[in-house]
Amino acid sequence: MLFERQTFLVAGLSRSGISAAEYLISKGAQVYLYDDLDDEAVRSAQSRLEAIGCKSVPKSELDEKTEKCDVLVLSPGIPVDHPLPISFKRAGKRIIGECELGALAVRCPVAAVTGTNGKTTTVSMLEGMFKAAGKRAIACGNVGRPLTSCLEELGEDGVAVAEISSFQLETLYSLRPHVAVVLNVTEDHLNRHYTLDNYIYLKSRILKNSAESEYAVLNYDDPIVRGFAEKTRAKVIWFSLRERVAGGYLSDGYFCYQGERVCPEQELAVEGNHNRMNALAALCAAKLFGVPDEAIASALRNFRGVKHRLQNVGTLNGVTFLDDSKATNVDSAVQAIGSVKGESVLLLGGKDKGYSYEPLFDAVKNSGVVHAVIYGENAFRILNAALKRGFTAVTLCRPFDLAVRVAYLTAKRGQNVLLSPASASFDAFRSFEERGDRFVEMLSILREESERCRREPVPAEEDEEETHEIVAIE
Repeated sequence: MLFERQTFLVAGLSRSGISAAEYLISKGAQVYLYDDLDDEAVRSAQSRLEAIGCKSVPKSELDEKTEKCDVLVLSPGIPVDHPLPISFKRAGKRIIGECELGALAVRCPVAAVTGTNGKTTTVSMLEGMFKAAGKRAIACGNVGRPLTSCLEELGEDGVAVAEISSFQLETLYSLRPHVAVVLNVTEDHLNRHYTLDNYIYLKSRILKNSAESEYAVLNYDDPIVRGFAEKTRAKVIWFSLRERVAGGYLSDGYFCYQGERVCPEQELAVEGNHNRMNALAALCAAKLFGVPDEAIASALRNFRGVKHRLQNVGTLNGVTFLDDSKATNVDSAVQAIGSVKGESVLLLGGKDKGYSYEPLFDAVKNSGVVHAVIYGENAFRILNAALKRGFTAVTLCRPFDLAVRVAYLTAKRGQNVLLSPASASFDAFRSFEERGDRFVEMLSILREESERCRREPVPAEEDEEETHEIVAIE
């Protein structure tokens, strides 16, 4: 691109939109800014970007600027069927994402990871393996930093460890990773992508530019992902928990690669088959980059999990709070339920994504979940699925804060309150991170209230536990 001769409209001032605008200005481009939202965060971003030369566009002038601009840089949060990208498409103009800007400019090798679940965990593990080997690696893309913000730091000798979402793949055309990892594909984001077939197609696009000199690391145990081997020219390396494949697998308590032991399975510090699968995927990618076994073992030994992914955030009166806010779909919640030890009160709900919740309750009935507290925009859809599957130990309540209180009061000493919503967060929060942070804040609030109840004398004729429940609900 000849940036100095083109005019860009950056739509959506989230993390990626801000980075795209900063990158374009640094290249001498003329940059306009637009966001459907008008809140404090957006206004703050506009002010910072205007100070370096960008120009904000009010909604009343959007049509005029659409005609003037050559390229639309679309935030992953804005769907391609939004009126703005549709107007650009009708005018025959280019629509790209921030990740595409980064892919056009990146000079170092890229390890790209996609899949419905496990992306952030795998990227974090892989980044740790590179760093343990003394390589300069940065987790970027859909996690960590936007790719355009890492380009100078990465240079030619670093490794961009990029998490790539289906939203980013809608506007990503030029990425050619040295290693592309596909973890799994299950129903997700159908409210945006409409059909599972379309979602599968978007996930497969991470392989579309791969040549014979690149690698595709694919999940042999996932039938959909296994089929991607027929859609790429890259060399296919498998990983599997079930079979001894040409790639990564488990054997006799060891993580193995291409017939050789890499490190003992017990080196992995986090539990669950999903984490073993993520570790195998990261191991395969690391081996393809020449990372030694000692560095792989060190990274797995020191990996403590990802924030908001089955994170133990504290205990109150014998009840453990587990933050799995990152479980924004049914399959991820099912994995969490199967991994948690002991009995749990499960928090479910949020913004609907268009899939069935009945498989979730098939798993719930065979797990340690003793009660479900359902909240959020999709509460009645989830409740209907629970009743269809004969799971009746449920409480329906809103809003989120009250649901957390009710879950805590329902849980008994020794049990967990597990936030694993199986839903997006956008009915009440800006992100799953914000939802998880609020869950942690609610634990602090409940802890303060519990301490206050202990300090204040309770009248003899009242039952102390009942009084605590009344205070907590209020």
